[in-house]
Amino acid sequence: MSSAVFPSLRCFPPVINADTEILILGSFPGEASLAAQQYYAHPQNQFWRLLSAVLDDDLVALPYAERLARLQTHRIGLWDVIAACTREGSLDSAIRGAQHNDFSLLREQCPVLRRVCFNGKKSGQQAARFAQAGFETLLLPSSSPAYAVMRFEQKLAAWRGIIAPT
Repeated sequence: MSSAVFPSLRCFPPVINADTEILILGSFPGEASLAAQQYYAHPQNQFWRLLSAVLDDDLVALPYAERLARLQTHRIGLWDVIAACTREGSLDSAIRGAQHNDFSLLREQCPVLRRVCFNGKKSGQQAARFAQAGFETLLLPSSSPAYAVMRFEQKLAAWRGIIAPT
């Protein structure tokens, strides 16, 4: 039996600013994202396609830095709930030793933040914590290619709630 030791992995910095009204939280970047140093870099991850449809703005066609800038013009931020962990592969179920990000400064850094959306069940485990802090919360079906039980159109119907008025 192998007793392989996996390196400690770290998430990316948050993509937020003082104008961020909506924050989308994933669990932790997959291998393709870590290798590319980009949120949702796996070519089969539907994240950028879903947001493009929700915002009616073709983010997929943009270079990565411009995607992030365009998200911020829509007042949407990105981050992950897990700051560091060990993991073999990309599945959330393989995450070990998770250390969560410190969200205590969000109110200060994002004074108009009102809605926190969770991309999948793993990140959604933190929804109650954000609801207790007074944020609107929305659990979204995962954009991951590993979550194939829903068609794109079904996911999109749920993801439209990101920008739905309250």
